[in-house]
Amino acid sequence: MQKLQTQGVHHITLMGADRQSSIDFWEGVLGMPFVFEQPNLDDPGEGHLYFDPGDGRLITVFTNEDRAGGAKPRRADTGEVHHLAFAVSRASFAQAVGRLDARGIAHSGVKDRGFMDSIYFRDPLGLLVELASYRFEPPFGYSHVDVLHEAHLIRIERGAGNIAEVHLADAIEALVARRQRSLSADRGAKDPYGR
Repeated sequence: MQKLQTQGVHHITLMGADRQSSIDFWEGVLGMPFVFEQPNLDDPGEGHLYFDPGDGRLITVFTNEDRAGGAKPRRADTGEVHHLAFAVSRASFAQAVGRLDARGIAHSGVKDRGFMDSIYFRDPLGLLVELASYRFEPPFGYSHVDVLHEAHLIRIERGAGNIAEVHLADAIEALVARRQRSLSADRGAKDPYGR
């Protein structure tokens, strides 16, 4: 028996209401360029809109002009999608509360997640959407996931309940030491001021 190895998210498809409200939310609120559309090939009565969330992959929305929207929150039942999270830069995240407030979009306010900050709000159909911003940049040659995995191992070794910024900093240092060789025999911390 062998695995079917994935290599990233190809796309996520959502059930939307009408075409224009989908464009207004995904492009008009979240800034995802509307890159193309075609009929839903499994149901020609529906449209299929494609948006770029910023990484060259796709968020797609099935639309139907007869389907009404409604921002009623959905229950998080077993097997259901709880929320979708999208990465934003620190600069964009710093503007999120003000920009959501300016549009009258109710939100959670900033949530401290230790290794990132988050803000939650609902799309016009009630889907919970998260904007997430990492508090760190991975060292060259590594991904955010590499840093989080290393930080997890460090936090477990130290008995901490969740990843904190100190675990991230120590994980980045460990990854750099592992990847980048040095001519120094001792790469430990030093005091060059002689104190």
